[in-house]
Amino acid sequence: MSLFISNAYADGGAPAQAGGGFEMLIMLAIFGVFFYFVVYRPQAKRVKEHKELMSALSKGDEVLTAGGLVGKIVKVTEENDFIRVSLNDNSEVMVQKASISAVLPKGTIKSL
Repeated sequence: MSLFISNAYADGGAPAQAGGGFEMLIMLAIFGVFFYFVVYRPQAKRVKEHKELMSALSKGDEVLTAGGLVGKIVKVTEENDFIRVSLNDNSEVMVQKASISAVLPKGTIKSL
């Protein structure tokens, strides 16, 4: 026996209680509901909104790309999911529709 640590002896009188499987199922269900409302549902909502944004793109819209470019849509092609964006009077770029992050209000480019 040491000076600061006392000896620990096992209690042989009471048997260990077995955990039920029902409590584990309840916890798993609570975790599933939590995961649905915190992770899956908001992400699915964002994906749906982005698909609606991509389908509503039209010529003349002022857009912001994921790379930070701001421009006006010159041409929309449906067959290959690319659009042509005019950055200024002299330069145009081709970008994928999926890279459009926001449609800006009319006149935003002139105010920048």
